[in-house]
Amino acid sequence: MINKKATILVADDEVSIRDSMSILLANRYNVIFARDGKEALAMAKQYSPDLVFLDIRMPELDGLEVLTGIKQMEGETDVIMITAMNTVSYAVEAIKRGAYDYITKPFDIDAIQEIIDKVLEKRRLAQENLYLKEEIEKKYQFERIVGRSEGIREVFSLITTVSKSESTVLIEGESGTGKELVARAIHNLSPRKNKLFVPVNCAAIPENLLESELFGHERGAFTGAFERKLGKFEIADEGTLFLDEVSSLPLPMQGKLLRALQEKVIERVGGTEQIPVNVRIISASNIDLKKLSQEDKFRKDLFFRLNVIPIFVPPLRERREDIPLLAEHFLDMYNREFGKKIKGFTVEAMEALSNYGWPGNVRELQNLIERLVVLAKSDLITEEHIPKDITEPESALGGDEILDLPFREAQIKFESAFIKKALQKAGGSKSKAAKMLGIHRNTLLNLEKKLKM
Repeated sequence: MINKKATILVADDEVSIRDSMSILLANRYNVIFARDGKEALAMAKQYSPDLVFLDIRMPELDGLEVLTGIKQMEGETDVIMITAMNTVSYAVEAIKRGAYDYITKPFDIDAIQEIIDKVLEKRRLAQENLYLKEEIEKKYQFERIVGRSEGIREVFSLITTVSKSESTVLIEGESGTGKELVARAIHNLSPRKNKLFVPVNCAAIPENLLESELFGHERGAFTGAFERKLGKFEIADEGTLFLDEVSSLPLPMQGKLLRALQEKVIERVGGTEQIPVNVRIISASNIDLKKLSQEDKFRKDLFFRLNVIPIFVPPLRERREDIPLLAEHFLDMYNREFGKKIKGFTVEAMEALSNYGWPGNVRELQNLIERLVVLAKSDLITEEHIPKDITEPESALGGDEILDLPFREAQIKFESAFIKKALQKAGGSKSKAAKMLGIHRNTLLNLEKKLKM
């Protein structure tokens, strides 16, 4: 690989200075020269140099004026002011205006080379960081984390930082915000990326099977245990274990999890062997774990153990500027998946999507776009294609047109809209929505499943 030579612009009206700089620099760099201020600005614009040596006193335009022009044109270009001893005060003013440093005549050859090395190394690191940032953003795009809002950019920054550590991470946010995607991104950017990422939905496993699911069991440990089974801790060894909905763990199980985290050993159900495990734990909750711990519904010591590095994923309604990006992202994704060629959304359709509260967050938006792509018969998605409970949220709960539907269909429509409104009011929290509706959380989950929400 051939290293590209850096381009250095030397702007000075003295021939002797230009000749000296040519002798010093020409072998290692592409050196270009300007004899006055106007020529310096023109050459800076034409060549976009990596570094500029700029005399304070020059014909046409003085060094301070040229410096201002270069900074307006090429903000990232570093400028070194050339000054005589009696004009050092001007050089100090130049630094205030954005110059990197200054050198005085007569030149110290070693000092010039040192300052060039510093500037070019700084520029190289800046370009490398920009490249890494772009690569990371591509990775996030691959992980389907999409957004440019301040809230989601903060999440991106935290992912980049915490992925380098081994600390436990607690991801909090409403259902459907993409907490598992954040966990996967942390794993994929970590030194454990070549090992397994093992997700466990703690709320979906019956209480009597949780211990076996996490720690495994020995043959004959209980009725139906016909052979030894490895638990998720052992399967995730040297990788990452993601405990989703960790708030749903019963208190006895919380104690066993805490022991595994503290001692880095587990015991299979029905066994006595102490099995060492090397697992990074990332957990997630859509309920405020700190509040639960204060109410003695979640062990305080386990909360502190899980909450070493907290990450909050904001709900979609708090990052509305991301809605168009997400909608276009899911449109592209489902165009490819279903072989469609839908070009995009009308302005009115996108406004309707952007104005909706999205109680189900990104997951709800994704499901809607999938449905729109599957059903689309034109090359644009219009407002007419979007369900009325999104374009007109109030209409789904009333209106004479509902009387034209069969009773069962009207009931389903009403119940779906009623639950959506409750979820929206509860900020996406199923527990709060269930309490508001006067039903158990599990009843709400079953209703959502039955209504195919």
